[in-house]
Amino acid sequence: MTDALLLVDDWGPEKIVVVSHRRTGMKGVLVIDNTARGIGKGGTRMSPNVSVEEVARLARVMTWKWASVDLFYGGAKAGVVADPSSPDKEAILRAFARALSNEVPREYVMGLDMGLTEDDAAIVQDELGDRGAAVGTPEHLGGVAYDKLGVTGYGVAEAADAAAEFLGRPLAGARIAIQGFGAVGNAAARRFAELGATVVAVSTAKGALHDPAGLDVPTLLAAREEHGDDFVNRHPEGTPIPSGRELTVDCDILVPAALQDVIDEDNAPDIKARLVVEGANLPTSPRAQEILARRGVTVLPDFVANAGGVVAAAFAMDSRYSGFRPETPAIFETISGRLRANAVAVLEEAGRRDTTPHTAGRTLAEERVRTAMRSKGRIPR
Repeated sequence: MTDALLLVDDWGPEKIVVVSHRRTGMKGVLVIDNTARGIGKGGTRMSPNVSVEEVARLARVMTWKWASVDLFYGGAKAGVVADPSSPDKEAILRAFARALSNEVPREYVMGLDMGLTEDDAAIVQDELGDRGAAVGTPEHLGGVAYDKLGVTGYGVAEAADAAAEFLGRPLAGARIAIQGFGAVGNAAARRFAELGATVVAVSTAKGALHDPAGLDVPTLLAAREEHGDDFVNRHPEGTPIPSGRELTVDCDILVPAALQDVIDEDNAPDIKARLVVEGANLPTSPRAQEILARRGVTVLPDFVANAGGVVAAAFAMDSRYSGFRPETPAIFETISGRLRANAVAVLEEAGRRDTTPHTAGRTLAEERVRTAMRSKGRIPR
């Protein structure tokens, strides 16, 4: 078991709250990492495998993500140890929200992550009687429909386009492999196709599909709508390949958009892409980043590439108590502008410092957080 005190460093966490409820069997954790730049904001996930250490890592990613896009919220994350398919899901979620009523929404605003839906965000608001308790509610309740709009995947493709242009490898005609074809992966594929790229591989938990000549994205999207994750085994085009093989197919850009730690020291030497754009949180291990850097493979960090969701969340945060829904065109325009600019800034900084984009991007984010901590007297001036 992780000693929570060992997770504390110069940045945080500021608070770790572990909660439980005997009657429902609810167990959960909230990690508020750093609030120097604003109230804690990050998604809440539900999984049987949630751990304090995992949530703390993700909360730290949120600290850097908010700072990297220069939006004034702090890093935080929460997790519930439960199966999201459980018939007791609502009771567990309500117990979790009640247990955190001292922190929500005064110190932390819940959002959506793995295992939770828009209706779950509405349940949190209902349980606490506060529209400010959660974002990510359904459109008919005034929420920003992240998954329907595909804001995170859209931002991934925009960041990739800017990075490819900066590296002198235009996105038009580039071959893209995408691990994960959920909300992020399918939206990214759609935008990649619009930008003129060729998607050569996609994957789900059921397997992967590969075609060196390119897969038809609209057909893939329709197949996923009809068959769910199993579309990779039912699709008439392309060749089914085992899950994980999509990471090492011949391509120009690789987008890991599923789970964390999927690119490690074992498979990093086999990555053929020259640009890796992190659509998921923490998909590339530190050791893998070193290996890829030595091989001349550029890795655009998660806190830059997949920050489209946090930009949309900032709009949702601002509108929590408003009677007006945020304007969709403004959300997409801001995502494109911020992520493209940040991708170039991080790659330029990496070149100046002769370091990896992860290190360069984190350095820029750290400087912003450190400045805020100093102004508030949290560290010596």
